[in-house]
Amino acid sequence: MYFRKNIQEVIDIVKYKPEYSKNIVHWHTIDASPAKTAELPASIDIRLRVALQKRGIHQLYTHQRSAYEITRDAKNFVAVTPTASGKTLCYNLPVLQTIVENPQARALYLFPTKALAQDQKSELNEIIEEMGVTINSYTYDGDTPANIRQKVRKAGHIVITNPDMLHSAVLPHHTKWVSLFENLKYIVIDELHTYRGVFGSHVANVIRRLKRICEFYGSSPVFMCTSATIANPKELAEELTSTKMELIDNNGAPTGKKHFVFYNPPIVNKPLNIRRSATLEVRKLASEFLTNKIQTIVFARSRVRVEIILTYLQELVKHKLGPKAIRGYRGGYLPKQRREIEHGLRNGDIYGVISTNALELGVDIGQLQVCIMTGYPGTIASAWQQAGRAGRRQGEAVIFMVASSNPLDQYMIQNPDYFFSRNPETARINSNNLVILIDHIKCAAYELPFKAGDTFGELELEDILEFLTEERILHQNGDKWYWMNDSFPAHNISLRSASQENVVIIDQTDIASVKVIGEMDRFSALTLLHEEAIYLHQGVQYQVEKLDWEEKKAFVREVDVDYFTDANLAVQLKVLEVDKERSKGSIEIGYGDVSVQAMATIFKKIKFETHENIGSGPIHLPEEELHTSSAWISLNKNELEGISEKSIEEGLIGVANVLKHVAPLLTMCDPSDLHVVPQVKAAHNELPTIFLYDRYPGGVGLSEKVYEVMEKLLAESEEIIKKCACESGCPSCIGTDVLHEQAKVDALTLVSKLKQGVTLKN
Repeated sequence: MYFRKNIQEVIDIVKYKPEYSKNIVHWHTIDASPAKTAELPASIDIRLRVALQKRGIHQLYTHQRSAYEITRDAKNFVAVTPTASGKTLCYNLPVLQTIVENPQARALYLFPTKALAQDQKSELNEIIEEMGVTINSYTYDGDTPANIRQKVRKAGHIVITNPDMLHSAVLPHHTKWVSLFENLKYIVIDELHTYRGVFGSHVANVIRRLKRICEFYGSSPVFMCTSATIANPKELAEELTSTKMELIDNNGAPTGKKHFVFYNPPIVNKPLNIRRSATLEVRKLASEFLTNKIQTIVFARSRVRVEIILTYLQELVKHKLGPKAIRGYRGGYLPKQRREIEHGLRNGDIYGVISTNALELGVDIGQLQVCIMTGYPGTIASAWQQAGRAGRRQGEAVIFMVASSNPLDQYMIQNPDYFFSRNPETARINSNNLVILIDHIKCAAYELPFKAGDTFGELELEDILEFLTEERILHQNGDKWYWMNDSFPAHNISLRSASQENVVIIDQTDIASVKVIGEMDRFSALTLLHEEAIYLHQGVQYQVEKLDWEEKKAFVREVDVDYFTDANLAVQLKVLEVDKERSKGSIEIGYGDVSVQAMATIFKKIKFETHENIGSGPIHLPEEELHTSSAWISLNKNELEGISEKSIEEGLIGVANVLKHVAPLLTMCDPSDLHVVPQVKAAHNELPTIFLYDRYPGGVGLSEKVYEVMEKLLAESEEIIKKCACESGCPSCIGTDVLHEQAKVDALTLVSKLKQGVTLKN
């Protein structure tokens, strides 16, 4: 007979059963806190007041009341409060009140994902229905049927969309949206912290285009932004919108009791300090909760990892919970599949979901009680967002962070005070990145001609407009510049990936029913969609039979194998121009433009369960070239007297491995946004050098931040290598590319010399 346990019983199993308890490094309990409230404003319409009361809202949290008052004064705000603190009402309340007062008023809501947009629409429509008034709220995205689009454009009081759709389907066709732009009172930007790096830099330019069109139609909307906790919300909001902001951070929402557990898998090879795979430990923990029917979300850092964990768990619990009770969720799934999964979580049909950070955002996915992170997500802000997926309705929740062997995970797991006491990171964008900027100026010129004296945000444009005229992209007539090309610029510009084009994945298992099952950006496709790669989708294995690089199509067929694949990328890098340089004694730190050539070389077949290498093969794909910005640090030869070239090389590889994991911590970026390349003899100065470069044409400011914080970066790296318990190097410090037994000593020698030089210099 199967009995369901409550969450406290399962927490106790994990806390006291030796196979789990011996791996718990730190158990941090955050007590519940009461709400801080304020009265509903007197100006709120009675119908809206009644609708709120029907939903159990008789008072506002303090931050919600502040947001209402600020917008009534026609000021812009950015609200920064934890997950599940009722940020949605910060913007819904002023928007609904304004539309009730003036039925011509319009609002535009921007969400970073379709899932979030769909979720917010449901909540908004419930309030509108309870008000009993005619307010049309519509989502406008790639899934909106053609026959409804005209209605949205003409009659939508609240249009809910995403930046990609605004960029490619709304702004270029603004003449079809006259009633929206003439009456636009509010622009809502939700999940502001996601607009960082490449994506944020693009979106800042989309907002510049949006403001330009609003001005053309005579509207001056108020911006309402909401964000998870980051160190610089006001600065980011102002940079993203080119608008002055008021900061709201007086959170009044209550919180439920949360247990935050730092969990370090056991060591399986003491000399090499290699730990049991985090993936296998996550499987064990998740199955403990899932087999007791406790709703659980597991986060993994990559699409491949999501599918591996999903495969393990589905096999483990299908006899107890049924085959559909555990699902995967990530980018690349088709919309209908994603909606179905969200619905299943809300109504309780689905007990477990394995996700990339796609579900990190505020989608209401019901009363999840457990969150398990496979490794540290890369930023403190992301970790808190993922933790916030559990216990959203004031219930008790438990969050596990299961460390992998990588240096950043080990640093975090062994320094819980750093995690709990440190302010979250600074989000950085570079809206004036020339590659991104020129793309959006082309789009803006297509939308409306530029005239002499026009600015784009704060930027003066004359030089760029003259350049585009010389390139025969714009045509100058008097003091105006017009778009003169037949092509439609927005279609060729992706806001989300460093690559301009995605590779479409086509399933040809059934020749009679060939279908598209997903897509992937070009740079990722080099290592994940090469021929013979195993591509995992919803727990199903597919082998890539053919990758048509020219046509951007990958043809896959369903297979049943006991391994997955992993590919190597060979990188060559050379400095094109030095923009900043500082040196002291024997250390040189630089920042400037570089050219990077990347080529996928070989792939390995890795067996499920044991994760051993069972074979390999070559990859035949063309080289991809990237012009970007990079920071670097070099050490002069006189510091290395008596150290062999082999030791210098091993030391550089070791230090580079640590830097690769620590740098994203200080720059608040995804580890894949910033790449690290060691060179024993760099071409530009012939010195041993480590480069850290932005993986995007022109760079988005990440490596510039690295240049600024190089001292801190090296100090943290030295600390990780020193504290590591291994004898001669391991995956938790200098990596496993390093083989000889002096490697750890070499890396420590090198990092201390680099650090000493930087300290002297400053």
